Amino acid sequence: MQERLKELQAEALEKVSAAMDLKQLNDIRVAYLGKKGPITEVLKGMGKLSAEERPKMGALANEVRDQITQGITAKQVQLEEAQIQAKLAAETIDVTLPGRPVHTGNHHSLTRVVEEIEDLFIGMGYTVAEGPEVEKDYYNFEALNLPKGHPARDMQDSFYITEDILLRTHTSPVQARTMEKHEGKGPVKIICPGKVFRRDNDDATHSHQFMQIEGLVIDENIRMTDLKGTLEVFAKKMFGEEREIRLRPSFFPFTEPSVEMDISCMICSGKGCNVCKKTGWIEILGAGMVHPNVLEMAGFDSKKYTGFAFGMGAERIAMLKYGVDDIRHFYTNDSRFLKQFSIHE
Repeated sequence: MQERLKELQAEALEKVSAAMDLKQLNDIRVAYLGKKGPITEVLKGMGKLSAEERPKMGALANEVRDQITQGITAKQVQLEEAQIQAKLAAETIDVTLPGRPVHTGNHHSLTRVVEEIEDLFIGMGYTVAEGPEVEKDYYNFEALNLPKGHPARDMQDSFYITEDILLRTHTSPVQARTMEKHEGKGPVKIICPGKVFRRDNDDATHSHQFMQIEGLVIDENIRMTDLKGTLEVFAKKMFGEEREIRLRPSFFPFTEPSVEMDISCMICSGKGCNVCKKTGWIEILGAGMVHPNVLEMAGFDSKKYTGFAFGMGAERIAMLKYGVDDIRHFYTNDSRFLKQFSIHE
């Protein structure tokens, strides 16, 4: 029995020394030190020994177990260290390699135009106001002098969700909500950018979803000349100091009088070309003095307060500013188109 234990110790330590990985080492531990291992089988025969031999044999068995355990522990440390070194070697970074360029994103051309317009008007004392895209019929139409059944509603073919809820067709509801919050007290000076939705056939110049930017000023003694001066500053800052503007009579239910604003053509400088249809002018936005009915519905005294409002499509501004010939380019996410406006390349 003594010789068998010594043989098992030598055999186990030899296998431990030859182990190549932690799994193989664990298999050796289970094979020799487990409950069904050969050492346990040898010790089952201790019952045949005399009372004097049993303690000596027990002590030897414990010594063999300890030697094998120590051998396994030492080998485990060695294998774990080798595993760590191998992993470090495999993950070594060669600092002599050239760095990989990091491609940063860019603002979309529409976002850039909207932010440029916001910055311009913030510099003129305006604040940016926002509102819900899913809007009540009251704020989208009625509060803007467009009661139910008004024929001018047909100018904006709308996406209705219920009879009284729709996707907003313009950002004018933000103006109505802002005026309501002021409870008839001026001044009000806001700009309202945001997405709007109309049932339209998508083509080179139309989209069922587009960006609109509107402005509103209400205070005492606001006149048409204030509107003209504001729009002139806008046109020159966006399209160049040499730009001229022209106001033409128009109709909007929420302004009276109403105007369309044209700017002198950037391509031909007003001489006439295909872009301006030989007129020398390009239509850019609609505007006018806030209708007294709109002021009164929002709680303002129309005899004390006056105001002006204007609205433009961000896509139209971007198309003119960057020479884009199809509004759909802004929404198809074609990287070839978007990269043309990159400020990093």
